[in-house]
Amino acid sequence: MPREYTLKSFRAPIELNIDYETELNAQQLAAVSAPPGPALVLAGAGAGKTRTLTYRVAYLLEQGIPVDRILLLTFTNKAAREMMDRVQELIGGDTAGLWGGTFHSVGHRVLRRHAEAIGYPKSFTIMDRDDAKALMSIAIADTGIDTKAVRFPKPDLMCDILSMSLNTGLQLGQVMEERYYYFDSLTDEIALAHAAYVKRKRANGVMDFDDLLTQWLRLLRENSEARESFQARFQFILVDEYQDTNQVQCELIDLLGGRHHNIMAVGDDSQSIYSWRGANFRNVLEFPDRHNGTQVFKIETNYRSTPEILDCANAVIAANTQQFKKVLAPVRDSGMKPALVSCNDANQQAEFIAQRVLELRDEGMPMEGMAVLYRSHFHALELQLEFTRRNIPFVLTSGIRFFEQAHVKDVAAYLKLLVNPSDELAFKRIVLMLPGIGAKSAAKLWAVFEACLAKEITQPPNLAKTLRDITGHTPKKAALGWEQFAETIDQLEEEQAKGPGHLIRMVVAAGYEDYLQDKFPNYYARLEDLEQVAGFAGQYDTTEEFLSEVTLLTNLDTETQRDAGPDPEQIQLSTIHQAKGLEFDVVFVMMLCDGLFPSSRAIESPGGEEEERRLFYVAVTRAKTELYLSYPLLRFMHGSGGETMQQPSRFLDEIDGDLVEEWNLQSFDPYG
Repeated sequence: MPREYTLKSFRAPIELNIDYETELNAQQLAAVSAPPGPALVLAGAGAGKTRTLTYRVAYLLEQGIPVDRILLLTFTNKAAREMMDRVQELIGGDTAGLWGGTFHSVGHRVLRRHAEAIGYPKSFTIMDRDDAKALMSIAIADTGIDTKAVRFPKPDLMCDILSMSLNTGLQLGQVMEERYYYFDSLTDEIALAHAAYVKRKRANGVMDFDDLLTQWLRLLRENSEARESFQARFQFILVDEYQDTNQVQCELIDLLGGRHHNIMAVGDDSQSIYSWRGANFRNVLEFPDRHNGTQVFKIETNYRSTPEILDCANAVIAANTQQFKKVLAPVRDSGMKPALVSCNDANQQAEFIAQRVLELRDEGMPMEGMAVLYRSHFHALELQLEFTRRNIPFVLTSGIRFFEQAHVKDVAAYLKLLVNPSDELAFKRIVLMLPGIGAKSAAKLWAVFEACLAKEITQPPNLAKTLRDITGHTPKKAALGWEQFAETIDQLEEEQAKGPGHLIRMVVAAGYEDYLQDKFPNYYARLEDLEQVAGFAGQYDTTEEFLSEVTLLTNLDTETQRDAGPDPEQIQLSTIHQAKGLEFDVVFVMMLCDGLFPSSRAIESPGGEEEERRLFYVAVTRAKTELYLSYPLLRFMHGSGGETMQQPSRFLDEIDGDLVEEWNLQSFDPYG
């Protein structure tokens, strides 16, 4: 009987001479030196997540794992570059063999080798967003759907609907019901257009951005040879920001790790804040259930913030029930307690932040080391104006100041035309939104409109009558939209005396809300912006006065233009979502009112309040040295007849009073 003899593979280890015990803390070291098998590494904010990942790669190489047997997945190109640079610096050698990059870049690499196995040519091309929109337009036309007879989603929005369905693994009908209910009656037609789009992609040999993941997943599901090949190749899989994975990404990772089961998922469940773009929070919580024998490592030593800020952060997140419990521990010396600032209204809140920023600057704090964070863009409306008045330089992470956003400028164009009929830019901006009118038609209509205005006897001229008089010059397919335009102007002229806030709501109700739904994926957020603009405009007696104030902040003509970028002498204004991963010496978190933060819409959705609390936690943990939490007691609310008392955010109630210092604002006029 022959003897069974196991031949063990030999790998020559790489000598890197890294003193792991000196360069890592005990928690980081435990994760870095973890034995083979599935591992979930919960790295708190400021705890050195990237450091842990890069040292894990080095450790594996020292154990004799070939560099090409390691797969390192990240979410952004910036994170991928940073990770690869750190690995290369650490090991001091060539990392060309390492499979590392974003999910999409690795998917592209795989599909270039195996596209033919799923019916695509190896030479397939990848469409950018504009290409995808153009192809979706063709696909809609293929279906024969009369988009003029029904209010049909624009191609850009159609791409987002399809993307959400694919990345969440939800049926189109469910996605429509939960996220795009205002188009629910068109689900069948939308499904036809999506099918035509998929058919066009295949016929043209092209893929969009989502295909790089969904077709990669399809390859692994349907082609056993490819699946087994990649399962054998990737002996160790490391995933960064695992809490942000969607359903497709989660399944990809599980399939790739199906042979060796050496998946290390690194992230922070307390910073899962992207469900609105398809991320599935359950992926983190259920990881140990999906992978038997999972080791869970917690890295809780925080190198970023003072003990006082961390005490506040720990209190913030403690109320969440769906989480892996962890407590951030400080390394830094003690500092000031977070300030809790109650303000009379949004204007006083803006005044406080502006004054404090200037004081800190005079004390030697660089402007680039400060940030103001908020839940939604419209929360910073008054602040942007106050900063502008005081000549405080600021930069927005979006690159777009509030009044420069497309939807705000769209609505403002109606008011501009109302007070100044000779405003060519306002006129053309409005008519270009009408179906069937392009740039050439807009130019011709302006010429006719301008000529008619010159003949007007009445001053001010009757705009609605003038618009109706030139109806015969409009393209036939634009006739209905033109009549609605004239009717809207007619109503605005009649009620102009009721003030700019009322006029803005009239424009939205007269048809612009429908335009928002058709054109923009983030319809709800933009509609909310416009309501806040209307509330803000209600402070002004005349439309002219309001528009003059807005001009202070309106210096770009299109939303496609961007500020040049950060400047050392600028404070950063940002939504919390956009600030994730960043840190600042001083952080102001503003508009902490119930209904604003947490948002009323989030509170009403399943799991919404806990995600909002995680978002607040992210905001707090951006601060290194000083943290200011502010809220207004009064806020203009539509339907209330004016300003309404605000309740402080429920999240503030969850912070023990001993952890913060209350600041009471006193007004002082040195010339009074």
